[in-house]
Amino acid sequence: MSNKIESHLVEDRVFKPSKEFSAKARISSLSQYKKLWQESVDKPNVFWAREAKELSWRQTWTKVLDWKAPDAKWFVGGKLNVCENCVDRHAAGPRRNKAAIIFEGEPGDKRVITYGQLQREVSQFANVLLAKGVKAKDRVLVYMPMIPEAAVAMLACARIGAVHSVVFGGFSSDSIVDRLEDSGATHVVTADGGWRRGKIVPLKDNVDEALERYKGIKSVVVFKRTGQDIQMKSGRDTWWHDDISKVSAKHEAKAFDSEHPLFILYTSGSTGKPKGILHTSGGYLTGAYTTCKYVFDMRDEDVYWCTADVGWITGHSYIVYGPLAMGVTQVMYEGAPNQPDFGRFWQMVEEYGVTIFYTAPTAIRAFIKAGDHFPAKHDLSSLRLLGSVGEPINPEAWMWYHEKIGGGRCPIVDTWWQTETGAIMITPLPGCTPLKPGTATLPFFGVDAAILDEEGHECKPNEGGRLVIRKPWPSMTRTIYGDKGRYKKTYWSDYKGMYTAGDGARRDKQGNFWIVGRLDDVLNVSGHRLGTAEVESALVGHPAVAESAVVGRPDDLKGQAVVAFVTLKEGIEGTPALQKELREHVGKVIGAIAKPDDLHFAPALPKTRSGKIMRRLLKELVATGNVTGNTTTLEDFNVIATLQKNLGSGK
Repeated sequence: MSNKIESHLVEDRVFKPSKEFSAKARISSLSQYKKLWQESVDKPNVFWAREAKELSWRQTWTKVLDWKAPDAKWFVGGKLNVCENCVDRHAAGPRRNKAAIIFEGEPGDKRVITYGQLQREVSQFANVLLAKGVKAKDRVLVYMPMIPEAAVAMLACARIGAVHSVVFGGFSSDSIVDRLEDSGATHVVTADGGWRRGKIVPLKDNVDEALERYKGIKSVVVFKRTGQDIQMKSGRDTWWHDDISKVSAKHEAKAFDSEHPLFILYTSGSTGKPKGILHTSGGYLTGAYTTCKYVFDMRDEDVYWCTADVGWITGHSYIVYGPLAMGVTQVMYEGAPNQPDFGRFWQMVEEYGVTIFYTAPTAIRAFIKAGDHFPAKHDLSSLRLLGSVGEPINPEAWMWYHEKIGGGRCPIVDTWWQTETGAIMITPLPGCTPLKPGTATLPFFGVDAAILDEEGHECKPNEGGRLVIRKPWPSMTRTIYGDKGRYKKTYWSDYKGMYTAGDGARRDKQGNFWIVGRLDDVLNVSGHRLGTAEVESALVGHPAVAESAVVGRPDDLKGQAVVAFVTLKEGIEGTPALQKELREHVGKVIGAIAKPDDLHFAPALPKTRSGKIMRRLLKELVATGNVTGNTTTLEDFNVIATLQKNLGSGK
């Protein structure tokens, strides 16, 4: 990266919160935000102690923060049960018969689960896990469709102190094996299958394939969702419904230390090996809860819907832990947004009276492409707040979302955060922040964010640089599981004592943060972060491939499209049939989301004299068709000329 990132986006449109919204909001003016933010950064012990006290603690902490970069301990000596905070404390009071989850499956089946029922189901499944021999700190891999039982499994793990590792249901058996091996998981919770675009995703079959290679699993619990025939291995595999019929629906939750591990969630790394991001209990829950309270301004009467999958951090923080800690009613949907057509989401918003809607820019762009007539058919007047997550939202998509979905009246909270941060870091607060399409605006409470150049100096307004966080925050990751050295090198080595997010950004004259993209080679495809090295590794795993390089090109719908350059082994011809075979191979190894959109056969790849592939030149080539950047370190200039010629001829 050069010292300065160029930015050509100019956005002058400003949308201030309505007086009606501000009057009811928890933070109703910029002066109130600034005062609280200043306190949260200058006196984090005071601010976070006050927020954390709204949760149920069995034992109060003796110290709010113990910090020696990069090691943080929050609410030291405090004890709590995360599940109790999300379920039992509501079930014990007036919210007992309130809907916690309104579920709709892709085929159209519906269920409502109250907080009282959720307590019963989570307690039962906690007893099932205990009966299987699961102990505190044991790792349990969860590979489920987007059904309430995914949340039940996660909460049951939290209840007994087990560490869950959720794998996105779109990932393949190879991805499961990687995560099993790295986490050392001993138990799996899955389903026979799940529904996606009218087809069954064969979850149990994928688990079976993975467990032929990983032998450390003692039990597999299978929820019957789709009803197709599957293999059940005697002595290892059991049905969820059989298991819960044998246990009590009562379970007393034990208290665990604030720093007790809660979950490991794998995120793509630029080296190819997924990083197991470890989050702990007290700080993480405080971050998820506090952001739900202020960013979404959640109220008891709200019906909230986050369209993410539980396999991603958004599903952890803003489907399972944050909203349930707030005691809100939320919608959970299993399938695709276009099943049976692109009216599905809007029909559900109307039917359930959704008030807060949180989705990804990639989905918004798909809705725009599908046509305005889909939302126009439905009454969306129940909505009061919109949110976006996953990648920066382009201004035109923001305007469409504001006008066609929000009716011009709903604030949009465009949130920036990461798996590693655990909770939202830069965001508007809907009752006070002036909104500009395309910017995540201002730091959340307790977040000391800055943009630095390579020498560590703070960048001037509208100069691009590296986004850093200068002080610890409660929901921050504690380490990369099993690899503390990698944790320090990845996130804490650029500037002393500061967290480097890996994103480039700039601030405008009003102090708003504009995220301009990743600094590393991680692709953001439809809101999913994929390491290019993982895709390259999958391609090179095919017997015909000698070498590969993968980059992203801008894509109006997906954010980034995956473009692969492949050098074949001697004597193998690059044919359309092989192109198709290689794309399918990547889908099998990683998952359909990682299939290259474009795959080019290249006689050679552009490399430095030391043998490093110059991906930035390939990125420029696929984005513009030309290479104008610095090529002084390029070993063979003819390689770029050949690639340009091939791209021009469509090869």
